[in-house]
Amino acid sequence: MKLIRFGNEGHEKPGIIINDTWYDVSGVVTDYNEAFFANNEIEKIKSAIAAGTSFPVVEPSIRLGSVVARPSKIICIGLNYVDHCLETNAPIPTEPVLFFKSTTALCGPNDHVVIPKNSVKTDWEVELAFVIGKKASYVEEADALDYVAGYCLHNDYSEREFQLERGGQWAKGKGCDTFAPLGPFLATPDEIADVNNLKMWLTVNGKTYQNSNTLNLVFKIPFLVHYLSQFMTLLPGDVISTGTPPGVGLGIKPEPVYVKAGDVIELGIEGLGTSKQTAVAYTKK
Repeated sequence: MKLIRFGNEGHEKPGIIINDTWYDVSGVVTDYNEAFFANNEIEKIKSAIAAGTSFPVVEPSIRLGSVVARPSKIICIGLNYVDHCLETNAPIPTEPVLFFKSTTALCGPNDHVVIPKNSVKTDWEVELAFVIGKKASYVEEADALDYVAGYCLHNDYSEREFQLERGGQWAKGKGCDTFAPLGPFLATPDEIADVNNLKMWLTVNGKTYQNSNTLNLVFKIPFLVHYLSQFMTLLPGDVISTGTPPGVGLGIKPEPVYVKAGDVIELGIEGLGTSKQTAVAYTKK
């Protein structure tokens, strides 16, 4: 099943995609939030479909929101592709590198990305993300996929000066508003034949910068669920983003390339759709 959230920012409704048609399921479930995943409310949708319920059709021109409502955590894995480590002159990690993105960074997959105030090094990162389906603590790796509700596309935007040159942890360059467009949809595991073999790509103004495959992940999803759950409880609806392949702006030779106002960033992962963000300069709200 493919889950979407649609509507104006802050007023999104839950929906599904069946045979490329969008349907409103807000009459069956409230939202794709912690309670939805914790209570396995996807079964309500499945039961309604089996009963022949007629859902309202949604026009595909409407705005899409983040595929999950405000999760308790957005956890990201850094340096999880060997060739990305090499392009950024970073050592290949022996254990996953962890950082958090703020939940206020979440936005729709096709919303504008706002270049932060005083930013000169805003960068892109196409990533495979997954969503936790049930409470996870000290999970065995063999059981880890039982805790995955689904997979989605994520652009892990980063402000490299804030991240790498301003001291402290990476979070200050990762959690800016609009730096986590998520979607277009959340694909349940049955939709994806092999999550470890998905093509992924990203272009800026039509030029391809990232072109890789999830085959190249250093730490695979079962291990990540196991590993993270040794340090913290993962709650239903939590988002884990698995890292980016080479081709980020920071690694471009001979000079890095960074996002500027007017740039159009498009990205996709096989089976998980595509998204497009147009970069705009920060303006005071």
